[in-house]
Amino acid sequence: MISLLKRIQQSESTFLIFAAVLIGLLAGSANILFRTTMQFVHRFIFVGGSQLLHIADGGWHRLFMPLLPVAGALLLLPFIRRFPGEAGGYGFPRFIETVNVKGGYLRIRNIMLKTIGPALTIGSGGSAGVEGPIAIIGGTIGSSIARSFKVSGGRIKLLIAAGAAGGVAATFNAPIAGVMFASEIVLLGDYEISSFAAIVISSGIATVMSRWYYGATPAFTVPQYDLRSVAELPLYLLLGIIIGLTAVLTIRMFYGIKDRIDASGFHPLLKPVAGAFIVGCIGIVLPQVMGNGYEFIDEALHERPAFFLLAALVLFKIIATSVTLGSGGAGGMFAPSLFIGAMTGGSFGVLVHGLFPSFTATPGAYATVGIGAFLAAVTHAPLTGIFLLFEMTGNYQIIVPLMITAIIGTVVAKGLQKDSIDTVELTRKGVHIHEGREVSVMSRLHVADVMVPGALSVPRSTTLKELIDIMIERDRFYLPVVDEQGRLSGIVSIQDVRPVLLDDRVVRIVNAGDIATESVITVTPRDDLNSAMGKFSIKDIDEIPVVDHTDGLRVIGMLKRRDVIAAYNRAVLTRESGRDAWDKR
Repeated sequence: MISLLKRIQQSESTFLIFAAVLIGLLAGSANILFRTTMQFVHRFIFVGGSQLLHIADGGWHRLFMPLLPVAGALLLLPFIRRFPGEAGGYGFPRFIETVNVKGGYLRIRNIMLKTIGPALTIGSGGSAGVEGPIAIIGGTIGSSIARSFKVSGGRIKLLIAAGAAGGVAATFNAPIAGVMFASEIVLLGDYEISSFAAIVISSGIATVMSRWYYGATPAFTVPQYDLRSVAELPLYLLLGIIIGLTAVLTIRMFYGIKDRIDASGFHPLLKPVAGAFIVGCIGIVLPQVMGNGYEFIDEALHERPAFFLLAALVLFKIIATSVTLGSGGAGGMFAPSLFIGAMTGGSFGVLVHGLFPSFTATPGAYATVGIGAFLAAVTHAPLTGIFLLFEMTGNYQIIVPLMITAIIGTVVAKGLQKDSIDTVELTRKGVHIHEGREVSVMSRLHVADVMVPGALSVPRSTTLKELIDIMIERDRFYLPVVDEQGRLSGIVSIQDVRPVLLDDRVVRIVNAGDIATESVITVTPRDDLNSAMGKFSIKDIDEIPVVDHTDGLRVIGMLKRRDVIAAYNRAVLTRESGRDAWDKR
């Protein structure tokens, strides 16, 4: 058996197919385990607790509602204390950073933590989704398989993406959506077509596993859709604009509430409990916001809830999800995004169908389109939203309005909010995830870490002969030129000297001020090396004067291109050696 595995590994294409099949099987199995665990917690805490406290009877019994999510938060606390930063909170941005910047080494305990944590939070009524955690579980399986076979860096990302695709595909019974999710969101659109097969195979195998166990039913049933009239298309364009604005509102409220919770004086172990209590209080009036919200999505798709209820649910689902995840509850944003999209589309549908009943579809049709369009806008991943909804409906007629709404929504959201819900936190940390590992590493280093302090500068009156002597003796190719007050007035390079070097008459009469370049590119010690490298490229120069950040004309050092490159190489080597040490533990 071992010799067979070695022969398989020697052929890269054969190995990737073998690994994708294995990852798909394991991701599909993990999805079954995850959903079973969450259903158990839901029956034990939410259903059992509701029956015990007679919450379903209504009246004053509904005041006991906050006790249900609080119970889940209390059970989660030991995991948060034992594994700080891993068991609770919105972990998907960290997952994306690990995959795209840190080499993709995921701890095997993620499988346990991302199963138990979200099960306790969502199963007890916390407002969050299961798709982010199941993607992390699938990605961890892919990372473990890659480490077992000692796969190289680029292929590690691919196998992690294959695992994430399998997890999402199995959850929704939507293999194409799983592939798009892995390609657009996990890999950020950076993948090779030749390696695409591994993601497709894993997604397909995981879907087969899910259908074998649960049947071919999707996450929720969607009504049959019919485009009533071409006149409806402008309404979908308008819905796209509304969806985009709502996506921006969601992202900003999510991180705004999270920041407020982080800045509060609460003990870290009290925050999840306080957050669960707040969500439970919202649930007294609007129980639809609790859990993943799938049951009420079904209701919004098939029935006609009141406009004000749908509009209120949009706002309070955003608040409830932000409080749940911002306070330390475990889960993802995928399911809340579907809920918010359905409520936004449904409320819009109620209005337009009331105004134009003769040529508009039912509100459920707009709610259906809203599901995929909002997911596309908030994640900046239009193909994922489009294909997910298409696979869920199986109706080709929905494609045109869905494409219009999803693309317009994504364009509006990107125009107003550069980062998606998954990348805001990374950008705030200085990790420019869309620009690759090099930019992320360089953005974390600063000019002060690399500069040569105390730069040698020359007065404007320095003769050309003196200038040449200084360059030769000090081995300098760039010299800042300063005026009588010692303030920067230009810079002289060896290229400026060469044209007059052989003319003795010119050498005697020309001084540094005559040949200096007055338009000087400068940096400050606080600038990051990524922006500094961009300045080197403006004129293809090798050294830049470093000036005081409070006085842009006082030279305090020089920054050399070769030193910046060396600093980057050291940072990458340090990170790689640290990762190797972690892997050997």
